[in-house]
Amino acid sequence: MTAPARIRNFSIIAHIDHGKSTLADRLLEATGTISAREMQAQVMDSMELERERGITIKAKAVRMRYRAEDGQDYILNLIDTPGHVDFSYEVSRALAACEGALLVVDATQGVEAQTLANATLAQALSLRLVPIINKVDLPAADVEGVTEQIFDVLKIDSDPLAISAKQGLGTAEVLEAIVRDVPPPQGDPEAPLAALIFDSNFSVYRGVILLVRVVDGGMAAGMKLRFFSTGHEIVVEEVGHLIPKMAAGERLSAGEVGYVICGIKDIHQVRVGDTLMEAARPRTEPLPGYKEAKPVVFAGIFPVNPADYPDLAAALEKLNLEDSSFNYQPESSQALGFGFRLGFLGLLHMDIVKERLEREFDLSLIVTSPNVVYRVKTRKGEDLVIDNPAKFPPHGDIQSIEEPFVLVTIVLPVEHQEGVLNLLKERRGEYVGIEYIAANRMLIRYRLPLCEMVVNFYDRLKSVSKGYASLDYADAGNRASDMVRMEILIHGEPVDALSSVVHRDKAYDVGRLMCAKLKELIHRQNFEVAIQARIDSRIIARETLSAKRKDVLAKCYGGDITRKRKLLSKQKEGKKRAKQFGAVELPQEAFLAVLRLDEDKK
Repeated sequence: MTAPARIRNFSIIAHIDHGKSTLADRLLEATGTISAREMQAQVMDSMELERERGITIKAKAVRMRYRAEDGQDYILNLIDTPGHVDFSYEVSRALAACEGALLVVDATQGVEAQTLANATLAQALSLRLVPIINKVDLPAADVEGVTEQIFDVLKIDSDPLAISAKQGLGTAEVLEAIVRDVPPPQGDPEAPLAALIFDSNFSVYRGVILLVRVVDGGMAAGMKLRFFSTGHEIVVEEVGHLIPKMAAGERLSAGEVGYVICGIKDIHQVRVGDTLMEAARPRTEPLPGYKEAKPVVFAGIFPVNPADYPDLAAALEKLNLEDSSFNYQPESSQALGFGFRLGFLGLLHMDIVKERLEREFDLSLIVTSPNVVYRVKTRKGEDLVIDNPAKFPPHGDIQSIEEPFVLVTIVLPVEHQEGVLNLLKERRGEYVGIEYIAANRMLIRYRLPLCEMVVNFYDRLKSVSKGYASLDYADAGNRASDMVRMEILIHGEPVDALSSVVHRDKAYDVGRLMCAKLKELIHRQNFEVAIQARIDSRIIARETLSAKRKDVLAKCYGGDITRKRKLLSKQKEGKKRAKQFGAVELPQEAFLAVLRLDEDKK
């Protein structure tokens, strides 16, 4: 058992692409945790998608041994965090398991939106922040300017370390700073057990593997434990450390980070952020900060081939064992058949789940337009929570609709201010504040409806700022808005999968663009097809797809006009009959048409 005074628990937080995973690689190399033969770039990012996109999706932990300059041996527990705003809940849980954090800032880009958000989160948890300026070897590095931003914007008064994680420059100084500046854990090894679950994953052979930080007490194989939030009891089969692969040990004591295996077969019994305690000596209150991760973006997922529905159901069940942060339930659509409605933490989370389903389970999928959760109050006094536009009650039954808002923080160069402010205004944004964080950089805060963010907002933001703007957002509660359900009718029949919820002021423009887009995508039929947008039982936009026309007069080489009239009349009757009984088949692209409406506006 290692004395708590010789343990340091820390995390690395940074904006995307500021060098967090590269710095972790250098620390693993410098401490000899991973041999040169096993070393590869982004060693902590084991998932193929993480390596391909250069982002961290899952929180992970690794234990390092380090002999400091004072001659003492220390245990350094690195708890790696995701870098994207969609996974901010995982970041908060990982930080709650630490006493300190390395705050990495790119020397060429300076403080970004997520740098500020993560630093604020760490300071709220009373963590000791060690500022680090990375990529100082690049020609465009501005160490002095970034140092000023760290002092002025992040309110951190300690001098930052200047390093190059890629070149390995300054790694020794970082390790010494961890030992010197990050406080040791303060837990009591003799107290009743209290352990924070900061992540979990699933093994087909071992069941659920819990990643825990022991705050007080200790645990060993054979102990009977209890989850605070559910009261569910389990027996410990194995405990150990991640070095970075699992290595079994005898005991996890106060201050240590490791894994616990208890033979749990259902990951939904485990809640990340929950407190583990000893069944014989239960605690009266949990460790602070626990809350359930709530999905904010919803979308329908359907197989292209209806026969693949059982395969999709099995794939979702397996993937949900690894990633319990999305939820799903069966759904049927008149247009798309049987599928599932999924709830995600954000758009990137949705994209990653879809891509993993297609790659890992060899499925071809259709994903409907994403939407958010609305709270609807009916005239009968009912309070409904609706995540699917098709489930909206009739317009006459609705008394009020509330939509979720977010507080958006954007950091960008001053020269792109006009384009970004116009975009925020176009998306119904409300001004909160503007700060200048450097001579040529500014920070904008706006309150924005979440539904305006889920479709193409990030892409448009990058476009108007030429890629220089960075974004972070946080929940800002619900507010009443004049929202309406817009239905799309094809040949007089509403298509439930194309229904959407829009603000009344935008309904006409969205409906007109949607009808025009569908007219381009739907193949011509043997009869005329009406494409209409409807709100409150009123048609607000229409496009007409003309029928295919066969030249029935081609065989008439002269002769009496009555013969030609007879042929045209016969064709007209046939088209009338086809229009009465015909059905229109929609291509896959039609269900993603709403995602491309912004492109048509430009």
